[in-house]
This record gives sequence, C-alpha cells and structure tokens, in this order.
Amino acid sequence: MGDMALRVSVPCVSRIHRAALASSSNRCSSSLQSTSLHSSCARIVGRRIDRAPAAGGFRQRIRGMASTEAAELDTGKESVLEWAQKDNRRMLHVVYRVGDLDKTIKFYTECFGMKLLRKRDIPEERYTNAFLGYGPEDSHFVVELTYNYGVDKYDIGTGFGHFGIAVEDVYKTVDLVKAKGGKVSREAGPVKGGSTVIAFVDDPDGYKFELIQRPATPEPLCQVMLRVGDLDRSISFYEKALGMKLLRKRDNPEYKYTLAMMGYAEEDKTTVMELTYNYGVTEYTKGNAYAQIAIGTDDVYKTAEAVKVSSGKITRQPGPLPGISTKITACLDPDGWKTVFVDNKDFLKELE
Repeated sequence: MGDMALRVSVPCVSRIHRAALASSSNRCSSSLQSTSLHSSCARIVGRRIDRAPAAGGFRQRIRGMASTEAAELDTGKESVLEWAQKDNRRMLHVVYRVGDLDKTIKFYTECFGMKLLRKRDIPEERYTNAFLGYGPEDSHFVVELTYNYGVDKYDIGTGFGHFGIAVEDVYKTVDLVKAKGGKVSREAGPVKGGSTVIAFVDDPDGYKFELIQRPATPEPLCQVMLRVGDLDRSISFYEKALGMKLLRKRDNPEYKYTLAMMGYAEEDKTTVMELTYNYGVTEYTKGNAYAQIAIGTDDVYKTAEAVKVSSGKITRQPGPLPGISTKITACLDPDGWKTVFVDNKDFLKELE
C-alpha cells in the first residue's frame, strides 16, 4: 500500500506542479559560502602568526571581517524580506486530486455556480486537469482538479480543513445542494455566538466547503483552511516568506481553537488562508488528496531567498521549467503544507 500511495501522489497535476515535486541537491547556498569564509578565517587565526608582535591587531582585523560578513548577511535577510512584502503577489489556484472528474465538475457547476474554465488531458502521463472558478484565471482564484487514470479514491487526511465560498443566500444554496443529491454536513444557520449565516457541504470526494453568506463579492472562492501545529510560528512564516498580512486572529476557548486569517487584501475582496490551531494538537496527517496552493510573484529567485531566511524548506529550486520556460519555485511551510510560486509574466503567457 505504501508503494501504491507513492505512485498515486507522483503523477501530480499540471506540468508546473509536477515539476515542483523535484528538488535540487547540487546548488550552492549562501550558508555554505558563509561557512567557507569562517573556515578560512579559522585556519588563518590558527597559524603561528599569533606569536608575532602584531598578532593582537591581526586577530582583531579577522574578527572585524567576520563581524562585517555577519552584518552583511543580516542586511541581506532584511532586504529580501522587505522585498517580499512589496512583491506583486496573488493567490492563483489550489490544487487537489479527485476520483471522478466529470462528476466533480458537474457538482461544482450545478451546486456552486462555478464555471469550467479549461480542461486538458495528458494521456502519455495518464492524468487530466480541469480548472474551475468564478472568473478568468488572470484575475480570479480557481481550483485545479486532477484526475489520475484509474485512481478513484484518495485520503484527505486530518490536516486539510475546507474551502470557503461566499454566497448571497446560504439557505437557497443548501436547498440546491440537497436537490442535486449532495451531502450537507452542517445545516444553514448563524454561527454560534454570532450572526453570520454559514453551512457546510461535502463534495463527491469528501472535501468540505463552507458556504458563507455575504453580499456580492469580486472573489466568491474566498478561503482555504488548513490546520497547523503552532499558530504563531505559521503566522510569522506566512508574513515573512509568503508576504501575507495577518488580517485578523480569533481565539475561541470554548471550543479550544484559535484561527488566523492571512492574505494579500481584505477578506471580502480576495481569497485568504484560514490557519487553524486546535489546542494541544501539534501534528496532522496530510493524506494524498490535497496538493498545494499556487501564488504569483515577480521574482521566483528572490522569493526562494525569502523562504530560506524564514526557515522554510525549498523543494524545487527556482528556475524555468523544461519545455515551457515558466519560472517557478516550491517550498514547504513549517507544517509541511506546499506552496508553488509562479512567475507572473510567465503565468500570463501560459494562459495565452
């Protein structure tokens, strides 16, 4: 079963996201260069020069060189993190696997009102992609569904939470879902202790969707909720490496959880990440169903540096993809959730 699960997860999604699975182990990093410099300094100091009359001054110069190098490194970190805050970033799409593509497309279009934006079949690699959303990909967040030939079931795991959709009438949407044979896991009604009307429904593969009653919004596909083991650590990473803003944070001691909304604009105008910490739970299973989010950036190379100085793990070194030249990089957050960064200009060229 372990081997089967591995094979299932490898034929991943689009060419961009399949390439993001590959990692490079032969690139030199700034940390290695820094180590080399300090090793050289150590060898110099270790010589018998310290017996000479000017040894004290020489050692001071060596210490000064090391201090200068450390200061430059700190300045470099600060500079790349400042750049990440100013970068032109936008959440592009979320990628996950489904067992029956046509059935899922039918459910999303008929129950959620999404549009099928494009569909492509790659028979030589035995998978098919479908992109759905509420507007063009160059301006809207969309879902990228992946069907791997012959695989009809996946493990969602315990870490993935739900997707959020803003609708003008939750009650009507729930009635429609029921009429189409969908599963409602939380009936429509106000949230406990509040007035916002919500409901939860399950799609054909068991992915949960929270329906949130709001006035008309430019981005109805409004949330991706993931569970994390250390909320403050995650907030820091998403702020520094991903350049997001902490929009709000709410603690609910009655139900023993805390959530943080992270994004590039206000919740009613764009898609946000909802990070949830459940008291005392530090680890979750990932399963093999949910894959990753994709974010646009003006520079994948600087983005990778920002990830590194934020203690993130790069899983795909920045650079162009073979064959299509789209530049990407990929990383894991502290809980192992994957993000793929795509060059903004290259992404638009692909859509053309």
